[in-house]
This record gives sequence, C-alpha cells and structure tokens, in this order.
Amino acid sequence: MSWRDIAEGIEALEDLSLDGELVAELERRQSNSSSPQGGIRFYTPSFKSYQTSEIHGCGRNAWPAVSITGSDCKLQCDHCKAKILAPMIPAREPEALWSVVQGLVADGAQGMLLTGGSNHRNEVEYDPYYPVVRRIKDAWPSFKIAVHTALVDAAAAQRMEQAGIDVAMMDVIGAQETITQVYHLKRSVEDFERTLEALMATKMKVVPHIVIGLHYGLLLGEWRALEMIRRHRPDALVLVVVMPMYAPPKRPFATPDPHAVGRFFLEARAALPDIPLLLGCARPPGLTRTAIDAYAVMAGVNGMAHPSDGVVELAVRLERPVRVISACCSIAVGDEVMAIESDDKGLALDVQAILKQQRRSLKGIRVVSETADGGGA
Repeated sequence: MSWRDIAEGIEALEDLSLDGELVAELERRQSNSSSPQGGIRFYTPSFKSYQTSEIHGCGRNAWPAVSITGSDCKLQCDHCKAKILAPMIPAREPEALWSVVQGLVADGAQGMLLTGGSNHRNEVEYDPYYPVVRRIKDAWPSFKIAVHTALVDAAAAQRMEQAGIDVAMMDVIGAQETITQVYHLKRSVEDFERTLEALMATKMKVVPHIVIGLHYGLLLGEWRALEMIRRHRPDALVLVVVMPMYAPPKRPFATPDPHAVGRFFLEARAALPDIPLLLGCARPPGLTRTAIDAYAVMAGVNGMAHPSDGVVELAVRLERPVRVISACCSIAVGDEVMAIESDDKGLALDVQAILKQQRRSLKGIRVVSETADGGGA
C-alpha cells in the first residue's frame, strides 16, 4: 500500500489534500535510503494545555517560560509584535528571577526557558542576570535552563556558558530582506552565522531554529539558513512555521503553502541526515497544520510537538517506532519549552484510542511507548 493510500485511510486525515507527487517522492526517498527511518517522538510541551484523541497532555508547570523584559521588546517584528512574550512569567530584575525559580522548583518544574525582548540590535540584555543564573545552577544542578540568545558575539556566548546555561537557541535567518523588513533590524545574514559559530564554540547544547515562511508567509531565506546550519552541525534543528496572527494590517502574512513546507522538510532531512530534526509547536492551525504534520512524519523528523489528530496513527502505520514524551526535546519559538535531555519517564502511547478509531488492523506493527515506570509497552 502506498503512503498516500495509508494517509487517506486514516479517518482524521481523510479531508487532507496532500500533494501526490511530493508524497511519492518522500516514499521513494525512504525506500532508496541505506537506513530506514528511525523512531519519532511526540512531545506535549507544558506551556499549553494539550490533548487529542490519541495522546494526552502533561502538566503545565514542567517547563515554564520566563521573560526578563516582561512583554516589552524594542524590535516589534512584524510576525510577533512582542505578543509571544505576554503570557510568560515576568522577571524584570535579577532578584525577581531568583524568586520565580524558587517557586518553580517548589512546584516541580524541571527547567525553564529564559528569554526576553530584544534591544534595537537584536540583543537580549542578560548580563545583569548571569550571577543569579549561576546561583540557580549551583542550588539546583538538575534544573535545566535554556536561553533564547538572540544575536551574540564570542564573549557573550562565553558568559552564557560560564553562568551555567544548558541550551542555547537562536533563529537563523538567511535573507537580508527578511532581517530588514520583518525584523526592522540593521544587522546582516553574516551576523546570524557568526552568532551560531560563537555558540558552537562553547560547551552548551546549541539548537537553532528556522522559521519557515518568515518573509510574510513566503519561503525566501530558508535554504541559505539551512546551509549555514549544515556547516556548523549543531545538536539539533527545530523547524517551525510562521503563524501570521500578529501581523499588522498594512503588512499581512500569507499562510505558508503546506506543500512547499513539506518539500523544505524533505530537503532539510537530506541536508542533515544525522542531526535530530524537530518540528516545534508553532504552526498554522486547521488543515494546513495537519498537512504540515503529515509531511513531517513522512520526511523523517525525529520529534514533533503538539501532533495533529491522526498523525500519531500515521506514524504507526508507516511503521515508525513511536514514543510519547511529556517532557520535551528542544525549544520551539516563543513560549513553548522543549528540553534536549530529560529524565522524565514520559506518557504511555494510548494505543487503545487509536484502535477504536481505525478500520484496518495494526497487527504486526511494533509500537514503542514510555510507561510511567520508564519501560516499553
């Protein structure tokens, strides 16, 4: 049975209009590969309440996001307008950060995303906070801290490492027009690559992001960004798709073409065959999101946050070993946190819910899940 036939046979995906040629190319790429697609992990980031018919969400406090500027940001980028900062926990002073983390640890948090609004050079002014970050790490060594770095030089990257930051993440932009027009920024594409190079020179885990469709919904600099990332070989790459809901009326964003996004997934997987490729939380809603998620599974991504209904079943039917994890694998753009490494035991895959919906048997397809005691199921 072809992959397109398999997708069309899943009730939750039956309304999708997938590109037949693209699906066939994804299937051919897999059949011609020297190694089969590995397993896929589905993540339920804690910042959002989440549930589908196939998997259930985890607690809300495991990986909160903290902003050192509250909802303030000087750049006011056209895709964001600082709206993603608004729901985060504010810590506008270093001692406020210490108090916030004390409360988070008491509530059982495993770590946090530390971020904030940028200045006019796309720099987040973290320096006053580093002594407190060091204090936090000394007090609770297992409490993971991921930082949205924005643009940094080598010295700033070293200060992050010395403070005890575990994970550094940044958006990689490959088109000067996008930097100038969307970010309102007088920096260059080369500045973004220099930041990636500076972060890679540290011992922090480095997880860059590519925001697909960042240029008003069009794909423009994504391939150059992918080439930059390929040169530096980070710990993982997170792909997200721009969500145009915050765009100003005078510069609206188109919803990115899901088929073009799917082709970019194929190219990203080919460019980075041995680096974890993750689909973050930010994607447009509705059938566009479902199509994007289906293409991501077919392209061979290693992890996906907030999978659409039916996508877990698709992975199972394509014979990809599946795990469902309540702690997360990397950082998605904005307020959703995913940790690269976690001791969390995860959530069991609710296979019975899939069995109730299906019309064809899953007999013979091996499904791997993480149970409450860490064992397989």
